Amino acid sequence: VQLQASGGGLVHAGESLRLSCAASGSIFRINVMGWYRQAPGKQRELVASITSGGSTIYADSVKGRFTISRSSAKNSAYLQMSSLKTEDTAVYYCNGQIWSLTGDYANYWGQGTLVTVSS
Repeated sequence: VQLQASGGGLVHAGESLRLSCAASGSIFRINVMGWYRQAPGKQRELVASITSGGSTIYADSVKGRFTISRSSAKNSAYLQMSSLKTEDTAVYYCNGQIWSLTGDYANYWGQGTLVTVSS
């Protein structure tokens, strides 16, 4: 099982960006998908997560600005980021709690995509 994140880039404060995460491989079922971020010198933190049933959790710092969604058919998750701030600058990682076809349940991480917000 692999997760591939994409969509990062350089934007100005106030602009928007959409991240995508696609899971591939021997997937039976994806439970929770989420986005985490790690800024320089800081610990990795949860940004948003979404369950298979559509329940979402957001970090207080992104509530009202970011929206997480997923497509079960595409084994994908998305993070729509609006009104970006310089403090949103970080490497964003997608995460999936996945049941594989072999019966294993594990936590998988994508490779990270850099989001840079300039003032």
